[in-house]
Formats: sequence, structure tokens, C-alpha cells
Amino acid sequence: MASTDWNVCDDSLGTGSVKRGATAGFAPPPGGGSFIYGFASKDTSVGAVGLFVNLTNFAPSAKGAKVTGALKRATSGGPTGFSVFLFSCLQGPSVDDQGYMLGLEDEDPSRIVLRKGALSGGLPDVAPGGSGVLRRSNATFALDTWKHLRLDVIAELNGDVRLQVFVNDLSLHNLGTAPTWAAIPGMDEFVDDALGINSGTAPFTSGRHGFGFRTSDVTRNAFVDHVEVLRQL
Repeated sequence: MASTDWNVCDDSLGTGSVKRGATAGFAPPPGGGSFIYGFASKDTSVGAVGLFVNLTNFAPSAKGAKVTGALKRATSGGPTGFSVFLFSCLQGPSVDDQGYMLGLEDEDPSRIVLRKGALSGGLPDVAPGGSGVLRRSNATFALDTWKHLRLDVIAELNGDVRLQVFVNDLSLHNLGTAPTWAAIPGMDEFVDDALGINSGTAPFTSGRHGFGFRTSDVTRNAFVDHVEVLRQL
């Protein structure tokens, strides 16, 4: 997709606080191209930047989606104070709206986290059951490590939403080859039930899809590459 196919979410931190855009100044993930998309915080503002697909039938989509992408919490002024994520079924155009997020949490080393909540809250270092965290990986990952992740949001006819997450091992199947998606230990399927019991709130059956970055400190950097969005038909 071209840069014109993405909208910056309303209420995102401004470019004076978070620089963002394509750059060839850093190594891409294995199999990547010449450019990656980067975020770099320039002050201590607390908040997020999100980008969602603005194509017809995507903003919003009528059902769920499959969102994939390579993510990295990069070397920064400190090892905490930021997270990077994919998102799906965002309930409005703002980073203060609620959605499903999958990415690398705000911790060093960090875990992969699935969370339901506002993009502006990012992915905190919280065990499942707190702050909207639904699942968290058993394994941890060092700073400056690329992870190729996939989030499936499947809206069922009865109103349930099934959340499934996967990882592709970039050392075996780089971005230039077909990925082999595998389950993530500790992150079984989560059913966001139509009764609103499992997550505490009603499921999100439709919305916007994209990627984002949350920061709470200066000189925090993250990169994203090879983001793909397929809507549920």
C-alpha cells in the first residue's frame, strides 16, 4: 500500500513530539526492502501515534480482519517507556478509541502482548487480567529484535469475536518468502464473547486496522515493516 492509503489517527501526538515516516537509515528485518517505517519520540509527552488503512471498506470494515507486520522496539535512550503494536477493530478514528492490539510490551526484555483497550494506553507490562491485557507470551525478547506477528480478529454470527495470534520465525522464513505462522506459547485463542464476560466489555466486531506506537519518554524509537491488512468477508 502507498503512503496515501494510511490516515494518522486523530489525537495522535504531533510531529514535534514523535517524528514518524519511512527511512532507509536502519537495517530492515530479514527479507525486507530498502525502507522501514519508524517512530522516534522527541520529548516526554505521553501518548500514541496510530495509522489506519483508509481504503474503501476498510475505514471501517464491516467485520474483523487479519493484520500482519514486523515490529521492533529499537535501541533508545532507555529500555522502557514505549511499545509498538498492530491493531484491529479500532472503534473510531482516534488513538483514544478502543481496539484490539498485538505487539511488544513496554518492558525490557519484552513479551508479546494481546490487549483490548485504547491505543493511547499502548501495551503495558501487566499480567493477563489487568489493564485490558488478554494474553501474554511466555518468552521474552531483547531490545532491537524484530518479531513478525499476525493478529486474526474473527467476528462470528452469534456476536462472539475470536482472537488468534501467531508468529513467523524470520530466521527460517524471511519477509521475502511465504511465512510459516506458528502459535505463540502462552497466547491461546481468546474468545471475546457476545455476553461481555471474558474481557469485561462487549466484543468489537468491526472497525479500523493498522499499526501504532506509544511513548511516555524522550528518545524512544520503534520500527514497523511489511504491514498487511486483509478484511474478513
